[in-house]
Amino acid sequence: MSTSQTSAVPKMASSESLRPFQFLVPQSELEDLIRRLKATRWPEKETVTNYSQGVPLAMMQQIARYWTTDYDWRKIEAKLNSYPNFLTEIDGLDIHFIHVRSKHDNALPVIITHGWPGSVIEQMKLIEPLTNPTEYGGNAEDAFDVVIPSLPGHGFSGKPATPGWGPERIANAWAVLMDRLGYKKYVAQGGDWGSMVTDLMAAQGHPELMAIHNNMPGAVPPEIDKQLWAGTVPAGLSADEKKACEELVFFYKQVYYAFIMGTRPQTLTGLADSPIGLATFLLDHDAKSTALINRSFEGKTEGITRDDVLDNLSLYWFTNTGVSASRLYWENKLGFFAPKGVNIPAAVSVYPDELYPCPRSWAEKAYPKLMHYNKLDKGGHFAAWEQPKSFVQELRTAFKSLR
Repeated sequence: MSTSQTSAVPKMASSESLRPFQFLVPQSELEDLIRRLKATRWPEKETVTNYSQGVPLAMMQQIARYWTTDYDWRKIEAKLNSYPNFLTEIDGLDIHFIHVRSKHDNALPVIITHGWPGSVIEQMKLIEPLTNPTEYGGNAEDAFDVVIPSLPGHGFSGKPATPGWGPERIANAWAVLMDRLGYKKYVAQGGDWGSMVTDLMAAQGHPELMAIHNNMPGAVPPEIDKQLWAGTVPAGLSADEKKACEELVFFYKQVYYAFIMGTRPQTLTGLADSPIGLATFLLDHDAKSTALINRSFEGKTEGITRDDVLDNLSLYWFTNTGVSASRLYWENKLGFFAPKGVNIPAAVSVYPDELYPCPRSWAEKAYPKLMHYNKLDKGGHFAAWEQPKSFVQELRTAFKSLR
């Protein structure tokens, strides 16, 4: 389903306070995590030699061993708390965000939104190169002020107690947040859920939002998407379009975790009780990402390390957000990859191992004011986390004309 909203949405009522925030896990909770990991009751090994039955047993046992014996949560906790973190109430819900201002004059404000099963940890590698570009291969004119919020029900944001916090409401809340921070002009970036939220911010017509960047674009033509869900690749496509369709047909056959969360999120209570149960579910996002993470635990690091993986898994565990994060799928009524009616300047970065490689032809139709389109050589669904250097360069290039 697609949506097109061209007029500005009235900003919701809100409290104006910004409260400094830090997250410190009690030692007793660290000890409880280790106890639960050691007490894991394992299933039998899968009967195949690929990922067709889900996350392999051996992979999860490697993760459990490292999590139990070598992983140090305090490192990422200290890194997280080294940045300015805040909570602010918007429409009755606490929203957490990291906010780092650049030391350079005329920095361009950007709000960057994570997805599932991500968190603000996914984008933390971007903060210093974006805010301090002269130390990371850029110029002072490349500087950004960076805002990274936690989605409702995720990370340190509040967990909605009543229905209604879907991506449209989140998009509006982000506009409130940027206004509260005093930004009269800004840009937005997103991947996964963040891509939908970012597209919807643009479609809602918030006049302060100048442009967006998307690394999982909502660009699949609805008439094509319908056929792909039925397992059919349409005829008469270009080579790029055909490849995108083939990737989507494959992905749609693997996306049943989204159906579970979209229909029965509360049934996933086991995610709150077992760290390995939680981790296994979070890691079964898509075959390419699972394989990448598996290789990292086999010593073949390609962008993300074992600690990167466990930083994110541990955050979900300590915040007990396995179920609350799942509810966003239940709330959503929009097509993940459908055009959302974006009519402001937009940029698209295409990473080869994304869920689908968006062809330029689709991007130009979905984003009629496309100002940047680039196909990268390496990277996947969690591009900011996995390939931060190229990601930062994409943002610098995409928004250069707006400075």
